[in-house]
Amino acid sequence: MVSLTIDGKAVEVEEGSTVLQAAEKLEIRIPTLCHHKALLPYGACRVCLVEMEDPRGSKIQASCTYPAQEGLVVKTATERVLATRKIMVELLLARCPEVDAIRKLAAEMGIEETRFPKKNEDCILCGLCVRVCQERMGVGAVSFINRGTKRRVTPPYDKHSPICMACGACKVVCPTDCVDLSEITTHPLRPIPSEFDEGMSHRASVYVPFAQAVPNVPVIDKETCIRLQTGKCGACEAFCEADAIDYDQEDKVQEVDVGAIIVATGFKLFDSKKISRYGYGKYDNVVNSLEFERMSHASGPTGGEILTKSGRSPEAVAILHCIGSRDENYQEYCSRVCCMYSLKFAHLVKEKTDAEVYNFYIDMRAFGKGYEEFYKRVLGEGVHFIRGKCAEVTQVAETPEEEGKLVVVAEDTLLGITRRLPVDMVILSGALIPGDNAADVRHVFSIGCAQGGFFLEKHPKLAPVDSMSDGIFLAGACVGPKDIPDSVAQGAAAAAGALSLIDKGKVVLEPITAEIDEERCAGCQLCIPNCPYAAIDYDEEKKVSVVTEELCKGCGTCVAGCPSGAAHQRGFEDEQIFSEIEGILIGAES
Repeated sequence: MVSLTIDGKAVEVEEGSTVLQAAEKLEIRIPTLCHHKALLPYGACRVCLVEMEDPRGSKIQASCTYPAQEGLVVKTATERVLATRKIMVELLLARCPEVDAIRKLAAEMGIEETRFPKKNEDCILCGLCVRVCQERMGVGAVSFINRGTKRRVTPPYDKHSPICMACGACKVVCPTDCVDLSEITTHPLRPIPSEFDEGMSHRASVYVPFAQAVPNVPVIDKETCIRLQTGKCGACEAFCEADAIDYDQEDKVQEVDVGAIIVATGFKLFDSKKISRYGYGKYDNVVNSLEFERMSHASGPTGGEILTKSGRSPEAVAILHCIGSRDENYQEYCSRVCCMYSLKFAHLVKEKTDAEVYNFYIDMRAFGKGYEEFYKRVLGEGVHFIRGKCAEVTQVAETPEEEGKLVVVAEDTLLGITRRLPVDMVILSGALIPGDNAADVRHVFSIGCAQGGFFLEKHPKLAPVDSMSDGIFLAGACVGPKDIPDSVAQGAAAAAGALSLIDKGKVVLEPITAEIDEERCAGCQLCIPNCPYAAIDYDEEKKVSVVTEELCKGCGTCVAGCPSGAAHQRGFEDEQIFSEIEGILIGAES
């Protein structure tokens, strides 16, 4: 370790560190335009100048390249240092008078105008783009040419570089934002769409999936990470002070013994592209409900502003209910939440813009606590409600006011007319459908299938969070469409059920279970694939099927399908059924 003093504060750093790194450890800010943690020091901008004192005297040096030495005394804000920095910034301002980063730095130092002759450049020749391309990407698609005042950055031979990967690293590190990738390569740029923002913004290869992610730590997208794809880059490893980056990690499948399982796989939004007449994926300003939700959120891609693709506020917005639900061609069930989140969207549009809002609905279903009141509130805000299903969304104009607009064509069933409404944005309130892996999860846990492919609970009223398999509980929208309060309540109930089962330490078996008569069993094994609970195994020694009583639910599937009549239900024999029928008939006669 090396000990030195910066602005009167002692600090210890590892040998080989620079004065700038030591200052960063003390949280002392030294301005710089050419330094990057993932790159070797270069000292091009000369803005990070500091004053060094040693037994031989004092001198001005660039802190980003000067090594930390034992006993060194550094001063970062002396009159001599500040005056020298001002001269360097004035020179940069003369070279790049229109660059925001330079103008901002000059303003911080009290420089309103440079005293030197101005040029009209945008590159300060810091070399960050050249160094990141060579040192990290291992490509060298750009480099310095010429000397003195003719020095500049360019691809080899001033032509498009065939080796450029269009990764954009040079553009990311450029402090003046002057890199134009179209001048370096002809390869198309491949921005990574943000899944959380529904593709309306871009993300890096290292990212946190969303703000409330559990665990709330970054992940590396191995499909787009240059380090994992080519073995180059590794910038995130250079930045990580916790030394938490491990490029050699592999996916692991872990087996865990548990006493209960809660299945909460949620839902996904209906793909509105399946109904092509609404123009989703064809017209720019037709968005689905999740896209509008992200747009209207303060942390979304537009910062909470409701904007069209061209960046302007809409003058009219149409909200179409029941897209893909209550439709015999797609989903026949009602998705429950669509009406209410459509009302919320209408309220947000009214709150954030001056647009006219039109809600096209089949029936307004405001079923929950406070929902009807909210419906009346939105009515009072001047939102237009049109009872009728939209026929199509088109850009074919029939009148001058429809030019350049999205035209919503729908039947108004209350007035008995067909209406054409020109709007700037259309929001599609899509149905809630099971997740992509719902069928696989259902097979793994032997969960029944309900309407629309959702999971089937044991009883919709008496056991809404239990499945037919003991110890497996269901919660949330995997059972069917539901809103947030219902999902929270069901999640709490499922957690309580799992805890009570674990706390008991024992399982109550069904009174009626299947049993196989070994003398009559032919060993055909037809009952094994028929059993929905995997409760039947085949005994190789005895050549008969055997029922595991703890797994059996007494459904009777094996009894009905047994060709030899060897399977029967304990406590539900034919004699008992006949006695029940006889008792009913005697009671009817009397």
